[in-house]
Amino acid sequence: MSLIVDIQKQLPQYCLEVAFDLEEEALGILGGSGSGKSMTLRCVAGIETPTRGTIVLNNRILYDSGKGINLPSRDRRVGFLFQNYALFPHLTVAQNIAYGLKGMSKDAVNRRGIGQLAQMRLSDLGNRYPHQLSGGQQQRVALARALAPEPDVLLLDEPFSALDTHLRSELEKQLIKTLSSYQGLTLFVSHNLEEAYRVCQNLLVLSAGKVVAAGQKQTIFDHPGTLTVAQLTGCKNYSRIQPIAAQEIHALDWNCTLQTAEPILSRHTHVGIRAHQIAFPTTSDQPNTVPAWLTWTSETPHRMTLYLKLGAPPLDADDYHLQAEVFKEKWEGLKDRSTPWFAYLEPSRLLLLHDSTG
Repeated sequence: MSLIVDIQKQLPQYCLEVAFDLEEEALGILGGSGSGKSMTLRCVAGIETPTRGTIVLNNRILYDSGKGINLPSRDRRVGFLFQNYALFPHLTVAQNIAYGLKGMSKDAVNRRGIGQLAQMRLSDLGNRYPHQLSGGQQQRVALARALAPEPDVLLLDEPFSALDTHLRSELEKQLIKTLSSYQGLTLFVSHNLEEAYRVCQNLLVLSAGKVVAAGQKQTIFDHPGTLTVAQLTGCKNYSRIQPIAAQEIHALDWNCTLQTAEPILSRHTHVGIRAHQIAFPTTSDQPNTVPAWLTWTSETPHRMTLYLKLGAPPLDADDYHLQAEVFKEKWEGLKDRSTPWFAYLEPSRLLLLHDSTG
């Protein structure tokens, strides 16, 4: 199995330029709103036509601007799960799933449909219509319909975006289970880092139509390289830097001096640290330990986000330098400590970044 994409498409705001090779496992396409994620999928599916370039699936040319080849969607062997599911309201669940099974005998269509209904835990819903289903059930029907023709590549465009938190979790587990037995390739579009991280082994990060990072997910997370990629992969803390020595910087926006594990290069303009990687020792005997005052907090059911002012007490609720995230068990031991606390920014956790716009 292989998918080779190298396309450009002129859009009103920018020119989309995407190139990647996919040979196995699911590829997550990550980026902010309007970055070109969905347009990339639509070009692969044949719903949109690139301005130029090539798309080759298992050595079959789907699109080649130079050769004048542009296969219609129905001939591409591509399954597409849309954000809004796009089920046909006048067809039953079974009929929706069977819709893409052209050229097969009635018995073969029935067998394929029954198999998909069972795999998606929909066996008792085959005669219902989309309006009679919950959002989660509709999503499973749409996934079954996309998989029924046994496509060579499955395109998933933010498939959980319309669902509540509980359903998202349940259907994400269903999707991961389904993909483990799916023989084809998968492109999974999301703006949610954690979602893409759980589903995919490799990531392609887009910003304003350009690929700004590509590779194994943990490598991108640990070494984002640019400020843009750090932000798109969830880094909430970053500061401009002034180099002091080979492995020492002044973080201008945090007003503190830090040692780094990696040498500072001329291209480095910023330092970052992820919120969950800030530690709170009881003493200040390690380098990169800075006095910190708690400005305010916000919480989720399991975690606390702590907004911290370094070096001096805050003047108001907007006066903070860093966001730290801790589990509530850790918070129980922290909240009664006298201030200032000590915030430890471990040198190996610091991200040395360059501003890709410069």
